[in-house]
Amino acid sequence: MAIVAIDNLYKRYKLGSRELSVLRGLNLSIGGGEYVAIMGPSGSGKSTLLNLLGCLDRLSSGSYKLAGRDVPSLDDDELSRIRGAQIGFIFQSYNLIAQLNVIENIQVPMYYQGVGERESVTRATELAELVGLADRLTHRPFELSGGEQQRVAIARALTNNPVMILADEPTGNLDSESGAEILRILDDLHARGRTLVSVTHDPKVAARSERTIHLLDGRIEREERNGHV
Repeated sequence: MAIVAIDNLYKRYKLGSRELSVLRGLNLSIGGGEYVAIMGPSGSGKSTLLNLLGCLDRLSSGSYKLAGRDVPSLDDDELSRIRGAQIGFIFQSYNLIAQLNVIENIQVPMYYQGVGERESVTRATELAELVGLADRLTHRPFELSGGEQQRVAIARALTNNPVMILADEPTGNLDSESGAEILRILDDLHARGRTLVSVTHDPKVAARSERTIHLLDGRIEREERNGHV
């Protein structure tokens, strides 16, 4: 089943009396368990597309179905529930809460989904172990390296068993060694059947995916299957 089904998608913004078209007639399908990278120069529409996929913004026209649900027809409360329950986000800047330790940061999405404390601690601990942080459970973000903070963010993205994980430049703030470790974790998640969409400027990062979508001026310029598949 297609997790993402986009047809003739447009996104426009009002700039005073002018209208700026950022995405122009996109058609895109992403299957369950697929690993897709999105590339393109600055201003090509990468971040806008990621925001639309993550239900953080609304399209101007066209259609978008997420796991069979018609996203444009949902109200703001329903979109919020979708974001919390079905989409996992990994950001370049980690977006961890400084006052919380590793376990507590991973627990945050479960709190908003009404998961009980005992279950959320158990699940958060398992996810921390999955990303190699079993010995860092009570550390706060300032006590962690950048790579460790991103691993916390990955664990947090997995808490509610999302249908899709969206990663925005997941290695952008990391040195090469830490970045390679994060990419290995994403490879492992893909091998476990997760659906991944990653925005990146780095061809080496994109090459880890099954398919790379190249954007230019708000349109899909080309798609390519990557050689290791």
